[in-house]
Amino acid sequence: MRMLRIEDDLRLHVREDGAPNGAPVVFANSLGTDLRLWDKVLPLLPAGLRIIRYDKRGHGLSDCPRGPYSMGALVRDAEALLDALEVRDCVFVGLSIGGMIAQGLAVKRPDLVRAMVLSNTAARIGQPDMWQARIKAVRDGGIAPLADAVMERWFSASFRAGDEVHAWRNMLIRQPAEGYAGCSAAISGTDFYTSTSGLRLPTLGIGGSEDGATPPDLVRETTELIPGARFRLIRRAGHLPCVEQPQEYATVLSDFIRETGHV
Repeated sequence: MRMLRIEDDLRLHVREDGAPNGAPVVFANSLGTDLRLWDKVLPLLPAGLRIIRYDKRGHGLSDCPRGPYSMGALVRDAEALLDALEVRDCVFVGLSIGGMIAQGLAVKRPDLVRAMVLSNTAARIGQPDMWQARIKAVRDGGIAPLADAVMERWFSASFRAGDEVHAWRNMLIRQPAEGYAGCSAAISGTDFYTSTSGLRLPTLGIGGSEDGATPPDLVRETTELIPGARFRLIRRAGHLPCVEQPQEYATVLSDFIRETGHV
């Protein structure tokens, strides 16, 4: 367990696995999850990588400053983290809000990101009115009343019928309400269509066929903003295909890492 001070009032929980001197691959999680999101995938990736994952502000074991947050702040957090770890030319894998962070970071600091994976994400997710309603609901009653609806967006019906879904529901409701609301505000205020369309770097988009949060056509639309980018659909999976279909997810990700010359 490692806490890295990013600002005077912000420490982020970061974990490194793999080869300390290997090519860096950085993972950024979705709204309402922590860095355990990637547990099933990481053992299936090529050997020799330096694997870095972290809890964004307001999530997991990272500090939870008072919200609302801006996407710019979340991008600066990732930038400061990678600078502190002396990372350059990484493959940045972002899921949902993590994919928005990836887009913002690639625009701001192309020296940090040589290739990116936009998993179950988009240049713009939802509408401000929807996010404001969710923020109000969380501030009024916490995350738990929303949890069942979130599970329907996150997972396929077959996965929800099993026992494992309860662990993910517990992970969601144990996130700080302030952090969840703060990051929801960041998503609400983000529209990266113009800036993402100016990117020129190897990019892989990944969608889940049963994703109720970022439907595959939305992920494909964002992926196609970047010339040469490719899109892969993972079937029998919702918003978190790395959880439902880890073997296929790892294969798709490993192929992309190899194609970029990262191993």
